[in-house]
Amino acid sequence: MTQQEIIERINAFMIEDFEVEPETITPDAELKATLDLDSLDYIDLVVVIEQNFGFKVKPEDFQKMHTIQDFYDYVENRVATNV
Repeated sequence: MTQQEIIERINAFMIEDFEVEPETITPDAELKATLDLDSLDYIDLVVVIEQNFGFKVKPEDFQKMHTIQDFYDYVENRVATNV
Protein backbone atom coordinates (compact mmCIF):
# COMPACT_ATOMS: atom_id res chain seq x y z
CA MET A 1 0.00 0.00 0.00
CA THR A 2 1.44 3.36 -1.01
CA GLN A 3 1.57 6.45 1.19
CA GLN A 4 -1.05 8.10 -1.02
CA GLU A 5 -3.40 5.11 -0.69
CA ILE A 6 -3.02 5.24 3.09
CA ILE A 7 -3.75 8.97 3.17
CA GLU A 8 -6.80 8.57 0.94
CA ARG A 9 -8.18 5.73 3.07
CA ILE A 10 -7.60 7.67 6.32
CA ASN A 11 -9.22 10.80 4.90
CA ALA A 12 -12.19 8.78 3.66
CA PHE A 13 -12.96 7.26 7.05
CA MET A 14 -12.40 10.57 8.84
CA ILE A 15 -15.02 12.13 6.55
CA GLU A 16 -17.46 9.20 6.60
CA ASP A 17 -17.14 7.80 10.12
CA PHE A 18 -16.19 10.89 12.10
CA GLU A 19 -18.01 13.52 9.99
CA VAL A 20 -14.91 15.67 9.52
CA GLU A 21 -15.21 18.41 6.93
CA PRO A 22 -12.80 17.55 4.06
CA GLU A 23 -11.28 21.04 3.98
CA THR A 24 -10.16 20.71 7.62
CA ILE A 25 -8.03 17.64 6.89
CA THR A 26 -4.55 19.04 6.34
CA PRO A 27 -1.23 17.49 7.36
CA ASP A 28 -0.51 20.17 9.96
CA ALA A 29 -4.02 20.17 11.50
CA GLU A 30 -4.27 19.08 15.12
CA LEU A 31 -5.53 15.48 15.16
CA LYS A 32 -7.59 15.70 18.33
CA ALA A 33 -9.16 19.06 17.44
CA THR A 34 -9.88 18.08 13.82
CA LEU A 35 -11.56 14.81 14.77
CA ASP A 36 -13.16 16.33 17.88
CA LEU A 37 -12.38 13.11 19.74
CA ASP A 38 -13.54 12.10 23.17
CA SER A 39 -12.52 8.85 24.87
CA LEU A 40 -15.26 6.81 23.16
CA ASP A 41 -14.25 8.21 19.77
CA TYR A 42 -10.71 6.96 20.32
CA ILE A 43 -12.11 3.46 20.74
CA ASP A 44 -14.05 3.87 17.49
CA LEU A 45 -10.91 5.16 15.77
CA VAL A 46 -8.90 2.15 16.97
CA VAL A 47 -11.57 -0.20 15.58
CA VAL A 48 -11.64 1.63 12.22
CA ILE A 49 -7.84 1.52 11.94
CA GLU A 50 -7.77 -2.19 12.75
CA GLN A 51 -10.50 -2.90 10.18
CA ASN A 52 -8.89 -0.81 7.44
CA PHE A 53 -5.23 -1.63 7.93
CA GLY A 54 -5.14 -4.98 9.76
CA PHE A 55 -2.98 -4.15 12.77
CA LYS A 56 -3.66 -3.66 16.47
CA VAL A 57 -3.37 -0.16 17.92
CA LYS A 58 -2.23 0.54 21.45
CA PRO A 59 -4.03 3.46 23.13
CA GLU A 60 -0.70 4.92 24.22
CA ASP A 61 0.32 5.25 20.55
CA PHE A 62 -2.11 8.16 20.27
CA GLN A 63 -0.16 10.15 22.85
CA LYS A 64 2.63 10.56 20.29
CA MET A 65 0.29 11.82 17.55
CA HIS A 66 -0.41 15.53 17.50
CA THR A 67 -1.08 16.32 13.85
CA ILE A 68 -2.83 14.58 10.98
CA GLN A 69 0.65 14.04 9.46
CA ASP A 70 1.74 12.22 12.64
CA PHE A 71 -1.30 9.98 12.19
CA TYR A 72 -0.49 9.31 8.52
CA ASP A 73 3.13 8.51 9.42
CA TYR A 74 2.11 6.19 12.26
CA VAL A 75 -0.24 4.18 10.03
CA GLU A 76 2.27 4.08 7.19
CA ASN A 77 5.03 2.80 9.50
CA ARG A 78 2.77 0.17 11.05
CA VAL A 79 1.54 -1.04 7.64
CA ALA A 80 5.15 -1.28 6.42
CA THR A 81 6.29 -3.30 9.45
CA ASN A 82 3.29 -5.67 9.40
CA VAL A 83 3.88 -6.89 5.87
